[in-house]
Amino acid sequence: MKRELNLDIAGSVAAFEKLIRKVLPKNIFYKIVYGKGFEFDGYRDFAPDDDASNIDWKASKRAEKLLTRKYIEERDLKILFLIDISDNMVFGSTEKLKCEYAAELVAALSHLILFSGDRVGFKFFNDAIIQQRDYGWGDRQFKIIEQEISNPLNYGGVSNLDKILEDLLGQLDKSTSMIFIVSDFIKLNHDTKKNLSFLSSLYETVAFVVRDPLDFKFPSLDKEVIIEDPETHEKIFLNPKVAKKAYEENAMMQTKAMRQIFVDLGVDFIEFSTEEPFALNLAEFLRNRAERRIYKS
Repeated sequence: MKRELNLDIAGSVAAFEKLIRKVLPKNIFYKIVYGKGFEFDGYRDFAPDDDASNIDWKASKRAEKLLTRKYIEERDLKILFLIDISDNMVFGSTEKLKCEYAAELVAALSHLILFSGDRVGFKFFNDAIIQQRDYGWGDRQFKIIEQEISNPLNYGGVSNLDKILEDLLGQLDKSTSMIFIVSDFIKLNHDTKKNLSFLSSLYETVAFVVRDPLDFKFPSLDKEVIIEDPETHEKIFLNPKVAKKAYEENAMMQTKAMRQIFVDLGVDFIEFSTEEPFALNLAEFLRNRAERRIYKS
């Protein structure tokens, strides 16, 4: 990829953090990383100024009084972003390509994590890991993330998530707290499911699905078009009226299968469209994870 990326990292970070302060409690990552960040240390009586999300309703019912869970803080969460930078992400019909949208999303969330006092690392992948950075803290780490995610030379190539997941299983830092996989997951299938299952059993895993409207709907055109396979570069002529139904049915089936794989594996996921700002959807997703934590014990 040679073109300059259409990015507004500073604006995306500012907009997201302005919004998130209104809807999320402090130290949010201790709440959205299930089983990480805190070590359970028993119960005590609930006090008026305690966080209501720490009430254990089952224990409270047994004791016939409100009990809150006590935790020993475990600082220094390590959050990994696994980011698809392949050709299928260098595509778009809106103001932002999928890779541009994903870059701003990753920048906003990584900034929040880093300036909450935790560590972030990243790996960019197509059919191999083509750029990576070990876990780091603060402003220096954020500048590295911003620099690399804004570099158009880092983008392109054939995507192979299955191979990447298989390779990662023996390479990841065992102290990793959470992994965000950022991709369009167009090629997610049951072959990939096995390796994703292994990964998610070892590490808290969340999928950010970034899609363009054309991933779902074939454009309405009056003339025949030429399409090219980005991997084989094979070109074919298509009659849009004939191809539209098959294209959209296939897209719907692939999306349904993708969602089912995530559900089967217990992998939390959120779908983004490049025609909608990500900030509100992401904030609500994180808030929902924080609220669900009350049921995790």
